[in-house]
Amino acid sequence: MKWFVKCLRNYVSFEGRARRSEFWYFVLFSFLFLLVARIIDALLFKGTALLSSLLWLGLLLPYISVSVRRLHDTGRSGKLLLAYYVFGFILSVLVAYFGLQSLSDLLNGAEVRLSTAQLVVLGTGGVINFVMDIENLSYPDAVRFLAKRANIPVPEEASDGTEKLRRRMLELNRDAARWYYQTLQAPEGQAVRDYLDRRQIHRRIAVRFGMGAAPDSWDALLTAMTARGYSKDELIRAGLAVSGKSGHIYDKFRNRLILPVIDVRGDVVGFGSRVIDKSEPKYMNTTETVAYSKRRVLYGLNLAKKTKRPNMILCEGNLDVVTLHQAGFDNAVACMGTALTQEQIRLLSRFTKELVLCYDNDGAGQMATDRALELLQNSEFTVKVLRLPQRLVDGHYVKQDADDFIKYQGRDAFEQLLSGSANGIEFTMSEIASKYDLKDDKGRIAYAGEIAETLCKLNDPVEREVYTTQAAEAASLPVEAMRMEVQRAAKRVQAKARKAQERQEMNPISALQPADRSIRYQNVRSALAEEGVIRLLMQDESLFPPEMPVQPEEFSSPLLGRIYGELWQRRGHASMAALAAVLTPEEMNHLTALLQKPESAANAPQALADYIRIIREEHTKRTGGTDPLAAAMETYKDKKGYGGKRT
Repeated sequence: MKWFVKCLRNYVSFEGRARRSEFWYFVLFSFLFLLVARIIDALLFKGTALLSSLLWLGLLLPYISVSVRRLHDTGRSGKLLLAYYVFGFILSVLVAYFGLQSLSDLLNGAEVRLSTAQLVVLGTGGVINFVMDIENLSYPDAVRFLAKRANIPVPEEASDGTEKLRRRMLELNRDAARWYYQTLQAPEGQAVRDYLDRRQIHRRIAVRFGMGAAPDSWDALLTAMTARGYSKDELIRAGLAVSGKSGHIYDKFRNRLILPVIDVRGDVVGFGSRVIDKSEPKYMNTTETVAYSKRRVLYGLNLAKKTKRPNMILCEGNLDVVTLHQAGFDNAVACMGTALTQEQIRLLSRFTKELVLCYDNDGAGQMATDRALELLQNSEFTVKVLRLPQRLVDGHYVKQDADDFIKYQGRDAFEQLLSGSANGIEFTMSEIASKYDLKDDKGRIAYAGEIAETLCKLNDPVEREVYTTQAAEAASLPVEAMRMEVQRAAKRVQAKARKAQERQEMNPISALQPADRSIRYQNVRSALAEEGVIRLLMQDESLFPPEMPVQPEEFSSPLLGRIYGELWQRRGHASMAALAAVLTPEEMNHLTALLQKPESAANAPQALADYIRIIREEHTKRTGGTDPLAAAMETYKDKKGYGGKRT
C-alpha cells in the first residue's frame, strides 16, 4: 500500500502539463493497441485471451521503448518511470478489457458454453443464491433461469423427449404472444383496443401484461406460425389451434382479448382470453398441455412476486388482477379458472406468508372462499378475507368483483377494505352467525353446534380459546358452555378419525391402497407386482432384457403403466427430475412412496420373474382368458379384502 501511495505521489510530482500529457498519451496508445489486438484476435484466433495479450505487448513494446528513451533523455528518475508505467498499465487494462469484452464477444459471435455442473459451482459462490433471492425462485428454477439466459441445456433434461417437446411449446407460445401483441398494435387490433378503452385499461398496463389481440379470422395465427416453421400438430398440442370434425384446423382464439399466462421464470406457458362482444364462451383458456397446468400457475405472479407489499391478494378473474395492478395493488394474482390448489399454495409460499382472499361476492365466490379457507387452515399463512359489498343498481343489489369495485368506488375505498379485512377464522365465524337468529334459543343452540365444529379444528390452543370466547359473546352464551361444546365437538372428530383408522386396519387390502383416491388400485395383486417391477427398473436396469418384458397395457393401474413406460423410454438416464415433468405432484408423491418400500436385491431376478407372471395372470383374467364371472369375483375380493390375501 505504501508503494502504491509513493507511485501516486511521484505521478503528481510531474513537472508541468506537458510532462503529465506524456502519461495520458501512453494510456491512449496502450488502449488503441489493445483494441487492435482484440480485433485481430477475435477475427483470426477466435478470441483466445493469451494470444490477445501477446499481440498487445508485441504492438506496445516499440512504443514503450521509444517512450522510455525519451523520458531517460529528460533526466526523469526511476521512480517517475515506475509511476508512469504502473498507472498507465492499470488504466489501460481496466478500460480496455472491461470496455471491449462485449466487442470481442460480438466479433466472435460467441455464446457462453458452461455446463450445469459449472453453474452449480458458481452457485456456491453466490450466483444462484443471488438469483434465488432476487427472482424468488427455487434452486432448480434458478439453475434453469441461468441456463436459459446462457442458452445452456440442462443435462438431466437434455435427452428427455418430453422436455424437448416442452421447450418447443414454450418457444411457440413466446412467438404466438409476440404475434398477438403486434396484432393489437396493428389495424386488425382496433376492435380489441376499443374494448380496452371501454374497460378503462390503460395502454401501459396492457403492455406490462403483454396483452394481445386475436383477430376475427379462422387461420390468422395458424398462417403466421406455420410460416415461422411450426407445424399444425405443434399448434394443436400447444392449445393454439383445434381440429374440427371434418379435419379442418383453425385458430382456437378468435376475436378476443389475449392475456398471456407467464410463469415465475418468465416463460409464456399458456393463454387466457375474453370475448369483446356478446358471444360465448365469455372466457377461454389454454387447455392442459405439456407446458401448461392450470393447477400449478397463478396469473400475474410473475409481476406480483416483486411487490413491496407484505401480502398477496388472491382474485377470481384475470381482469381483476389487471385492474388492481393499474390501481397500484401490484400484489394481486388469480387462479386460472379453477379453485385454489395445493400446488398454487406451495408456489405462493415462496413469495409471501400472508394471503388476502378477494373473490366475487356471489354464491360461487363464497364457495371458492370456503374452499380456500379449508385448504389454508392451520397452514403457515396468515389468511384474511376481503368481503366486497354489493352494488345498488336500479333499486336492486347486484354482485361486484374487484374490477367493478375499483371502477365505481375507487382505489382509496379498496385500500380501506383491504386494511379492514377480517382474518380467515373471523370471516368463517361471521358467515356461520349470519345463518342463524342469535336472539332465538333454537338459533343459538344450532349456532353453537356448528361453530364448535369449526373451532375444534384449530391447532393453537390460545387461538382456539380466543375465538371460543368471541363465539360465546356473539351468541350471548356463557363462555364455559361454549368451551364444553367445543370439547365435545373435538371428541366427535377424534372418534370419527379413530373409527376410520380401525376400519382401515381391519381391511389389510385397503391399507395397501394409495392415500389419493384418484389413483386407487382396481386390482391390488397386480398393482403390487407392478410396483415391484418399477422398483427393480429404478434399482438395476441390467435385470431387464433388451426388449420390454411386459407391456404397459398389461398393467392394471394406468398410472403405474405410464410410469413404467416413461422409465423404459429413459433407460440409462432415468431420473426423478425427468419424471417430475410428466407427473403431477400427487403422482410423484405416490412414486416416491412405492420406491421407498423394501426390495431385496439378493433375489431380484426371481422376484422380477414372479412380478411379471402375476401381472400377466391378472391381465389374462381381465381380458377374458378365464371365466369372466370368476375373474370379476376375484377382483371384488381384492377390492373388499374378502377371502384373504392372494399371492
